[in-house]
Amino acid sequence: MNIIDELSWRGLINQQSDEEGLRNLIDEKDISLYCGMDPTGDSMHIGHLLPFMTLERFARAGHHPYVVIGGATGSIGDPSGKKAERPMQTMDQVNHNVEALSNQVNNIFSDFTMVNNYDWTEPIGILDFLRDYGKLFNVNTMLNKEIISSRLEVGISFTEFTYQILQSLDFLTLYRKHNVQLQVGGGDQWGNLTAGLDLIHKAEGQDAKVYALTIPLLLKADGTKFGKTAGGAVWLDPKKTSPYEFYQFWFNQDDKDVVNLLKKFTFLSKEEIDELAESIKTAPEKRLAQRTLAQEVTKFVHGEEALKTAEKITDVLFSGEIQALTTAEVAEAFHGVPSEEIAADPINLVDLLIAANVDKSKRQAREDIQNGAIRINGEKLTDTTLEIDPKTSFDGKYIVIRRGKKKYFLAKVK
Repeated sequence: MNIIDELSWRGLINQQSDEEGLRNLIDEKDISLYCGMDPTGDSMHIGHLLPFMTLERFARAGHHPYVVIGGATGSIGDPSGKKAERPMQTMDQVNHNVEALSNQVNNIFSDFTMVNNYDWTEPIGILDFLRDYGKLFNVNTMLNKEIISSRLEVGISFTEFTYQILQSLDFLTLYRKHNVQLQVGGGDQWGNLTAGLDLIHKAEGQDAKVYALTIPLLLKADGTKFGKTAGGAVWLDPKKTSPYEFYQFWFNQDDKDVVNLLKKFTFLSKEEIDELAESIKTAPEKRLAQRTLAQEVTKFVHGEEALKTAEKITDVLFSGEIQALTTAEVAEAFHGVPSEEIAADPINLVDLLIAANVDKSKRQAREDIQNGAIRINGEKLTDTTLEIDPKTSFDGKYIVIRRGKKKYFLAKVK
């Protein structure tokens, strides 16, 4: 199957500059292609996964992906999708983010070539920039691109206005140095991608075989944007979103969305995905499709061992056998739950519930204990006179408290 056919089946194509030309080129030879990422933060989130997993699909088909980290473009800000100017980062922030993102990409995508557009942008003087590149851009054409026109009412600085030129320069540079012929990007990048095509054709001639392909914005079945949770973005950095939280995000997807996500975020075959789609109809309570999705994406991003830990935590929390967790696993499992610090001294159970902010009053705490609603480290306790010694569980670092069936709290021992 031609890679374009696979991308189409998976719903990963929004716009193409020349489908027939790109398809013919891919049939002729293995190509080099790229996707860019600006260092606006020090971690990717799952919104970054789709374009890079698309590059990975090309790599598995024998092609040669490049990733451009925007040390230059990230220092001025992309106007795309923004209602106002992006706050300017210091160069120290940019450089820190470049290093962090480069390491992250290399850890997940082993076959990508990493480059930084600061390397070829920084040596260009202002006069050379204006004469060699600015002269090739028509302001009227730039103003008509949605990426710019959407900002005209509120205003756009000259700095962000020139972003389109710098991104186009990336494509031209990669084409000249590495024969990169395809740029992949998100749907909101279409204006920048086509500007790169225009620049190459003006600088290298109309017969230059270069192409652009964008990936659609991913929406859930209810029409809302995919990838956000109540706690914010789902990060690829395990310190920001633990592998367990990451696993749970995918496992908790709705039946209406999971097949679409399996197509886009896994490398499973059509036959395998069709079988999982059938399982949603015949045995939805087993959540086999969701479990497979969570396994595949977690393993791809975080590795086999992180997946095993995430699944262990999931099973332990389902069974309530909290003591089966290690101290590190407790920290990961309860990373996002309400937590309070307590002293290392033995403490009465009622006082513990107050100190951990589980209950607001001693009366309510006593009622919860006597009614069997409280579990400490997985054990149901009903005696209000009990003393709890924090040093006896999880290396003296944590006490896990459950109130009712699902409400967890974490006491962190000082």
